[in-house]
Amino acid sequence: MSSTHANDRLLFSPTEMMAEAEKFALSKAKKTNSMTMSLAIMAGAFIGLAFLFYITVTTGSADAGWGLSRLAGGLAFSMGLIMIVICGGELFTSSVLSSISWANKQITFSKMLAIWGKVYVGNFIGAMFLLVMVSAAGLYQMDNGQWGLNALNIAQHKLHHTWVQAFALGVLCNLLVCLAIWLTFSSANAMTKAAMTILPVAMFVSSGFEHCVANMFMVPLGITIQMFAGPDFWTSIGTNAGQYSDLTPWHFVSSNLIPVTLGNIIGGAVLVGLANWSIYRRPQLKATNVTAITTTTTISSVKESPMNNNIAIKEIMNTQPTTLSVEMPTSVALDTLLDHNLTSAPVIDIEGRLVGFFSVHDVMVDLWCQDYIPESGQKVVDLMSRDVVAIDASERLVDVAEFLCIDKEKLYPTSSMGIATSFTTLSLEERAKSMKVSKPHVLPVLDGGTLVGTLSRANVMSALRPIYGERLNIVENELASA
Repeated sequence: MSSTHANDRLLFSPTEMMAEAEKFALSKAKKTNSMTMSLAIMAGAFIGLAFLFYITVTTGSADAGWGLSRLAGGLAFSMGLIMIVICGGELFTSSVLSSISWANKQITFSKMLAIWGKVYVGNFIGAMFLLVMVSAAGLYQMDNGQWGLNALNIAQHKLHHTWVQAFALGVLCNLLVCLAIWLTFSSANAMTKAAMTILPVAMFVSSGFEHCVANMFMVPLGITIQMFAGPDFWTSIGTNAGQYSDLTPWHFVSSNLIPVTLGNIIGGAVLVGLANWSIYRRPQLKATNVTAITTTTTISSVKESPMNNNIAIKEIMNTQPTTLSVEMPTSVALDTLLDHNLTSAPVIDIEGRLVGFFSVHDVMVDLWCQDYIPESGQKVVDLMSRDVVAIDASERLVDVAEFLCIDKEKLYPTSSMGIATSFTTLSLEERAKSMKVSKPHVLPVLDGGTLVGTLSRANVMSALRPIYGERLNIVENELASA
């Protein structure tokens, strides 16, 4: 296809897929807690539904042959991941790809673990909700109890792996699941994304690899049948509950869920996420030859202030600013700024050092120069400004406030020898109020040459606001007196 728009293209290149993966990973950190939890519950239920499909397809299929039966079940199970990809559910085994954002220093390690934890809990809640519905419906009695027998055998088999086997099967499983997700980054077309997930998922299911979220539903289903099925069920399948006495919650958690979860993390976060990051992104970041900015602007006041002079910038600055990487595509950088309602952000290198500042102003100027046809392959390093005004974390609030609004050369128009360069009849206050000052709206803050935060005019004004006294709820007072 000849269109230059990404959404109109049939397939993306591996490098473009890496950029899509970075956006996918960062999107995990942008969702609210309630949204993350809701989408995680939905995904847990979707995976449970997929396993119901698997059990139904494989029940009574012994005559079809072992391999073909499992292949059919694997194809049926892929329905779960397709629904998650298309509907936007949050699945733990794909959420571990947020390790890419951590590698890019866009989120902290603790933030990454928090994302994983919320999604994991949400998936479990979704699986348990579906389990209650399935148990209440008595699905295990289908096909004269053969459906339930199949579910029992699958659940019991999962508890008979050694710890090492369960861990290795978990690694192999999420290697394929995350590769399936990675393949969806090759296209913006929903049908293509759905098709890309089918074979990797069918392979992991038919091969008996272990998926922690699927097991959250499958093994508790077996435990529930073992504990609550009536005598008629056991008579119909020709066995008794004692044959499945090893299906217990503790046995499930210790022998399966823990090692499988750890294996899923390694398979997805490391073997897919960080491996691709190391191949496609890290060399580019290291190859970018940009010198770190470690010096700060010296700030001093022209007059003493009666207010508290002990408030330091480090007490009011934003300690977790949104940052961009030098090799980030311009489109991704713009998405990051717009998603955070920002017009600019500091740019850091792979070591987390300040190397520049990127703003929408620079982008708009470039677009005007290029007749609004963006340059192909353009990155943050191509547009960012290296002329950065940075301040030290120990600077005083009053000094920085003056720096942002007062131009001392215009206020005191004198040469270095103390000779007046212009004459005016305006008072000092009149000169201050009439001058036009061009200073950055956001200042990077350094401590020992290291970026530790940013300071905006809003941060400064918020710290100065108490000068005016307590907040007056004028609207509420007017309504009360009406």
